[in-house]
Amino acid sequence: MRTLITGGTIVNEGQTFPADIVIEDEQIVSLTPNPSPKVEVGGESVIDATGCYVLPGIIDDHVHFREPGLTEKADMESESRAAAAGGVTSYFDMPNCVPQTTTLEALEDKFSRAAQSSHVNYSFFFGATNSNADLFSRLDPHRIPGIKLFMGSSTGNMLVDRDEALDRIFATAPLPLMAHCEDTAIINRNMAHFKDVLHTDDPDVRLHPLIRSTEACYASTAKAIELAIRHQARLHIAHISTQEELGLIPANCPHSITAEATVGHLYFSLSDYERLGARIKVNPAIKSFNDCQALRDGLNDGRITVVGTDHAPHLLSQKQGGAAKATSGMPMIQFSLVTMLELVDEGVLSLERLVELMAHNPARLFEVRRRGFLRPGYQADIVIVRPNTPWTVGPECIESKCGWSPMEGHTYQWRVEKTLCNGHLIYNNGVVTRDYIGQPIEFR
Repeated sequence: MRTLITGGTIVNEGQTFPADIVIEDEQIVSLTPNPSPKVEVGGESVIDATGCYVLPGIIDDHVHFREPGLTEKADMESESRAAAAGGVTSYFDMPNCVPQTTTLEALEDKFSRAAQSSHVNYSFFFGATNSNADLFSRLDPHRIPGIKLFMGSSTGNMLVDRDEALDRIFATAPLPLMAHCEDTAIINRNMAHFKDVLHTDDPDVRLHPLIRSTEACYASTAKAIELAIRHQARLHIAHISTQEELGLIPANCPHSITAEATVGHLYFSLSDYERLGARIKVNPAIKSFNDCQALRDGLNDGRITVVGTDHAPHLLSQKQGGAAKATSGMPMIQFSLVTMLELVDEGVLSLERLVELMAHNPARLFEVRRRGFLRPGYQADIVIVRPNTPWTVGPECIESKCGWSPMEGHTYQWRVEKTLCNGHLIYNNGVVTRDYIGQPIEFR
């Protein structure tokens, strides 16, 4: 199978230039700058990308596809469909499903499920607990990106809160530790305070950022960094949400401490609770405009290494209520790339930096093999996006099983036109190819 992508503008490794891409047997075989003699592909598939930008497929390092055990909300088939529609060609799924991915058997089960239903490439984090560090040495570093550590209680209640367990995890982890950092004791104290003073068992969702507070995030992140430096562990701080935490990220840290920002924390801020309520309730909470602005600044100064989504679908009925009762998490994978492209239009970051944060850096950080770049010999994971093409998000276009999005009613100027996974056209102008199954991602 040979495919030519012609007429588009490539964005790759810090450069933007017109070029043709030839794909053969699922891999990129050449990038030929334009204008050039017409590339012959033997009369086979030609994709005209005139007027479009051609990017490496997005690698989302942080998703919750809810399978197994929570499939009323989402499953690998539905959410990988949403990924394809959003230009995401690879994802790393989190372990807080049912059963939790904290045993080797549960990990194998998720790989087996994905091999039958995932439309894009996949891998899975192994979940740390207070008592399973003895399994770390049996993990295959070529199959999984890392170990997920909840240093704050979140959906699924996988909290690791014993100091001796944390020391052992940081001392023995053979892979990057991706840490959810919130101090549960501080959160519980804040929740009790607002319930008491307001005489309610469910404080208003607008208080969520004060309950899951800056103090709670800062204390936990500081502890994680201290442990990582002490044990020389590789630490990746998930969904950083405050400017104070950014101040903790060491410049050019010799112990490989990195941070992820999510699209939601980069796009929404405190004022959006008035309009969207619990639809944007996530853990850690979306916080102030100043925090959002600091995260945006961190995209360009090196403190933020990766942009992911923390894609976490719930049924809309489960999002009703306030800070105590509404579930935390929102679906964003289908709209992550176009939302970040909107920030490009606003001057928050360059298109080249977007590609760095959403494709190149996830591949580098987790040592993904032959993905994340447009290079000869690499898998042909490619997304083609068209600017200046207004469209509005409505329920009819949402691929996620939960059936809603915080972006409903929003008009974008960029459109994902086509997504190729391993050279196969899996999304084409609104239609996902449902019979295509992606590949397990290889590492290191």
